[in-house]
Amino acid sequence: MPDTPQHHDVLIVGGGNAGTSLAARLLRAGAPDVAVIESRPVHRYRPLLSYVGGGEATMSSLSRPADRVVPDGCTTLRDEVVSVDPSAMSVDTLSGRRFTCTTLVVCPGLDEDWDAIPGLREAYDAGWAASTFDDDAAARVWPSMRGLQSGRVVFTVPPEPAPCGATALKPLFMACDHWRRAGVLDDIDVDLVIPGASPLGLDGPDARIEEALASYDVRVHREATVSRLDGRGVTLSTPAGEEVVDNLAFAHVVPHYRAPGWVVDAGLAGEHPAGLVDVDPLTMRHRRFSDVWSLGDVADLRTRPSGGALRKQVAVLAPNILAARLGRPLGHYDGYTVMPITTARHRLMLVEVDREGRPQPTVPGVDLTKPRAVTWWVDRYALPQVYWRRILRGRV
Repeated sequence: MPDTPQHHDVLIVGGGNAGTSLAARLLRAGAPDVAVIESRPVHRYRPLLSYVGGGEATMSSLSRPADRVVPDGCTTLRDEVVSVDPSAMSVDTLSGRRFTCTTLVVCPGLDEDWDAIPGLREAYDAGWAASTFDDDAAARVWPSMRGLQSGRVVFTVPPEPAPCGATALKPLFMACDHWRRAGVLDDIDVDLVIPGASPLGLDGPDARIEEALASYDVRVHREATVSRLDGRGVTLSTPAGEEVVDNLAFAHVVPHYRAPGWVVDAGLAGEHPAGLVDVDPLTMRHRRFSDVWSLGDVADLRTRPSGGALRKQVAVLAPNILAARLGRPLGHYDGYTVMPITTARHRLMLVEVDREGRPQPTVPGVDLTKPRAVTWWVDRYALPQVYWRRILRGRV
């Protein structure tokens, strides 16, 4: 390691939505020195991956060179973190560099835990399984389903933690609507695997999702998770024991997720089995290291991760970081999150709740959980523009 580490006032690990929008918000608030460590040269608006899987978007439409989205005044460190020492406030990278900081923000997102489902990686490589959650596989989903005339298909919703896991329902509903329009839905057996007793655990929204599932004659495996893939079959773990869904034409199986290994190795994780960063879910400050903060998918915020949740988290965390330095009271994040779910190719419901599951609508007086074409249009076309032009620039 170099004798003299490079120092930054605020060092953000992760240059996705969380890290980039937080950096922009801090710089707009007057922070003098903000740096972001990110290894990926391409920045993606990940909510559009679901539409790639439905044939309504392309990978190029959701991608930008990462250097183009860096906020003015931010230092970009194109490298990969391999270890963190929160006591020394230092970060080591794959290239052999060491960085120190006054304030550290941890938001690298989650890693796919391929080992949690034996055979999943091999099924992806063989081409009969894929998901819209994986950047490399998302573009294969629609070609695999578009021309299907008959057979059996399985879709899974991943257990938490997952990056907006409820959106795994989007490709299912878009595919079923396409097959119905093509006149082949009756010849296709569609299975859905969900980790809970109901899709979201929310009475009102669940009733509408269940109605849509019934309309497409989807067979739902409840309180089930995928334990392995073998041949062209998926083995499920259920309360009644193992169940096999076999002879599959295609499997949309989402990997399980966990925090990067260096989070646990650094002592930043708490008791969460996936190694999430141990923060106060209200303030996003680490429980043991007062100069360490975290947000996004990797933080144990006791709510479902989502892009909409990040917007609220950044709005609280940026002023909290600055307030902590002045000994001022910290603001609280109420756990707001949002789950956009298509129920047809051009109809979408928007579920907004706090961490207790209570409704938190952003448009008063309108029931956005009712599927609408206008809500779909906003999700597909308006929000990506807001993301590139305002959220990543710290203006929302």
